[in-house]
Amino acid sequence: MKTSPLPGVLLAGLLALPTVAFAQAAAPKAAAPGPMTFVTADAAPKAIGPYSQAVVAGGFLFASGQIPLDPKSGELVGGSIEASTERIFDNLEAVLKASGLTLSDAVKTTVYLTKADDFAPMNKVYAKRMGESKPARSTVIVAALPKGSPIEIDLIALAKK
Repeated sequence: MKTSPLPGVLLAGLLALPTVAFAQAAAPKAAAPGPMTFVTADAAPKAIGPYSQAVVAGGFLFASGQIPLDPKSGELVGGSIEASTERIFDNLEAVLKASGLTLSDAVKTTVYLTKADDFAPMNKVYAKRMGESKPARSTVIVAALPKGSPIEIDLIALAKK
């Protein structure tokens, strides 16, 4: 007489149910995304398109790319790449300050240059302005930037609670 494996399968299934229920209860739940806070800094240029100067979400501040615009006139700061880089850092610091942050809170930056030859002089200003803070960084050479700017920098910073 042959015995059916069915009782064994049923028993195994019944024993597995509490394990599955425990695993589901112990699994981390995906957190619902928190609200976004839009940052506006009067000491930085107004956005020149349908975007925010920065957004705080998920514990981070995401600053939109800054080109060397004078916040009062809205015009590009002319002259050297060094002067343009200084203006961008002034603008980024104003955006960070509006959220109670500083450049030392930056965790990632991206630099966009229209000329590879501008890398070394930009990098000198970058190193001076970032000081001991050394966030991750990407530098990309691009064909063109808004308003004919030679440089743009964006950043991500760790937001304080």
